Amino acid sequence: MRAPRSDDGSTTVEYAIVTVAVAAFAAVLYTLLTGDSVVSWLTNLVMKALTVPS
Repeated sequence: MRAPRSDDGSTTVEYAIVTVAVAAFAAVLYTLLTGDSVVSWLTNLVMKALTVPS
C-alpha cells in the first residue's frame, strides 16, 4: 500500500483561489457601480431625497 500524499501547499492554493475569486468579484462590482445607469440612478435618488416638497 502507498502512503497518503502530503497536504503541503494546499492552504496556499486555497488562499490563491479565494484571492482570485475576490478580485474577480470586485472587478464585476466596480464595473456595475461605475456604469452610466447606476450613476444616474444614484444621482436621481440623491436629488429626490434633497428636494423639499412644496
